[in-house]
Amino acid sequence: MTIAVGDKVPDVKLVKVTANGPEAVQSGEYFAGKKVALFSVPGAFTPTCSAKHLPGFVEKAAELKAKGVDEIVATAVNDAFVLGAWNKAAGSDDITMLADGNADFAKAVGLTMDGSGFGMGTRGQRYSMIVNDGVVEALNVEAPGDFKVSSAEHMLGQL
Repeated sequence: MTIAVGDKVPDVKLVKVTANGPEAVQSGEYFAGKKVALFSVPGAFTPTCSAKHLPGFVEKAAELKAKGVDEIVATAVNDAFVLGAWNKAAGSDDITMLADGNADFAKAVGLTMDGSGFGMGTRGQRYSMIVNDGVVEALNVEAPGDFKVSSAEHMLGQL
């Protein structure tokens, strides 16, 4: 079942990319007590993710925060080292990377995709959500191959 507006985010282990290396966090606890703009990409360094998705959130970070977002979080079914390298190459300190290496979060929110045809295995779909104190306030799931509703620009219109 896919997560819906009004649902609490599931409580699974993610790995936060930090300057001191990977740090395990529990999603239920991590999203509590703050407003988070979360976006998910099928994979770091993939074309649309690197050319449009991440750069849009980097460019709009100040605007998102001005509208009440406490933290901007990116997640992908990649390990923390890959997400750390991606953030260093194309991201910013305004983006927190939460690695979902085993797809536990993607499975728990019901937003996986089968990328095995491209040699990518199980991945998270492209989506964004606004999470306020652990509860989903907005959910924007892309149709396969699209990049419209999960953008930073679209999210700004929802805040």
